[in-house]
Amino acid sequence: MLFRSRAITREDALVDADAIYVLGGTWVQRWLEAVDLYKEGRAPRIVMSPGGWDDGERALAARGVRLPGPADIARDAMTGPFGIPPTAIEILPGEVDNTAQEADAIARVAAARGWTRLIVITDRPNSRRAGFAMRRVLGPGVQVIVHASRHDHYDPARWWRSRPDFRATFYEVPKLFAYWQIGRAHV
Repeated sequence: MLFRSRAITREDALVDADAIYVLGGTWVQRWLEAVDLYKEGRAPRIVMSPGGWDDGERALAARGVRLPGPADIARDAMTGPFGIPPTAIEILPGEVDNTAQEADAIARVAAARGWTRLIVITDRPNSRRAGFAMRRVLGPGVQVIVHASRHDHYDPARWWRSRPDFRATFYEVPKLFAYWQIGRAHV
């Protein structure tokens, strides 16, 4: 029997929340989903992961030059053609390199603002790991609703039939095991 990639996917039923948190990564399909959910009235706020910088961006910043990153570009698109109010979009400060750091970044904001429910947008193959990381950091006081973008065409039932799905599955499996192992070490 072939590996069932459903082991790496897990989405929660959508409910209204205090905010929509868009994880970095395949950023267009994720923030497009945030736009759709915002327009459906699922949350009054979209929070964007700041993402990470490469060495060249850090060198430019040291010289006083800041290029717009993916979150800046997404915010401009959301407020322009999609009409999301600028006050409804926030880009977290700093930089993050992985899902665990994204969980730490949003946890500080959720605690400071008293949020009790958060929709987390990710890709389908990352959904189980993203939920695991977010729930571990945010704890029982914040309900995490993991939601994959409707623009993500990953098929967990037939992951081996397309090269992108095959690659996504085999990149995700070791990451998920690492997060499970780290989670057990902290229990």
